Amino acid sequence: MASIHVDIVSAEGAIFSGEAAMVFAPAKMGEIGIAPRHAPLLTDLKPGEVRIQTSDGEEQRFYVTGGILEVQPHLVTVLADSALHADQLDEDAALAARERAKEVLEGRHGEIDLAQAQAELVEAEARYRAAQKLRGKRG
Repeated sequence: MASIHVDIVSAEGAIFSGEAAMVFAPAKMGEIGIAPRHAPLLTDLKPGEVRIQTSDGEEQRFYVTGGILEVQPHLVTVLADSALHADQLDEDAALAARERAKEVLEGRHGEIDLAQAQAELVEAEARYRAAQKLRGKRG
């Protein structure tokens, strides 16, 4: 079976490097699937889950807060703003961040930067959904 090499890196360092049969990523315009020999592509990522399927059917999950995805025929590079293994997500912390972002948007904290508050809410929602999905809950 054909494979594609995947590297996930962030400012914190390398998160993953290995071979995959398929990669799924949260592009700005929607989730995309990348198979070996995919056409070259460069796109922004939104907060969400990157899934890597290995040739033996195993799936590894990572959470990214955004970044850039570069695809070459035999290489996928995720340059994440921040990235975690999905099992490192804390559902309670994600829920608290979501609630704080909602409060800011509702104007409970004085002067706000609306665009920044909306971006924080989107990131918190994505982190919470990813944490729920990991634990088998419906989000």
